[in-house]
Amino acid sequence: MTSDWIEITKSVTASLRELRGGAPEVMKGFASIAQGALKANALDTKTKELIALAIGVAVRCDDCIAFHAKAAVAQGATDAEICEALGMAIYMGAGPSVMYAAHAVDAVRQFSKEKAASGQA
Repeated sequence: MTSDWIEITKSVTASLRELRGGAPEVMKGFASIAQGALKANALDTKTKELIALAIGVAVRCDDCIAFHAKAAVAQGATDAEICEALGMAIYMGAGPSVMYAAHAVDAVRQFSKEKAASGQA
């Protein structure tokens, strides 16, 4: 299965915008949780995005993989860091996580190419 991970983020973002309009208080609460969770403290934001990507793999959430692959690339995560985080997801989630880790690798590649093409390298 090949997915257009960039298109997934665009499509889901449009749906999330509608959800924010329909359930604004819930979505404000979720946004607040996300901001608090991603704030750099003992762990930097890149590390937190790597954790989120690994959890997305372990719980088999394609949309989570898309958004956190994009964020990990934006935070400057290296291939080695990504693979190590995905290794932890595989360890925790066994065989199905291996398959979703392959999705995450594909997503990271797409976002890395997009970043390089836009001159943000």
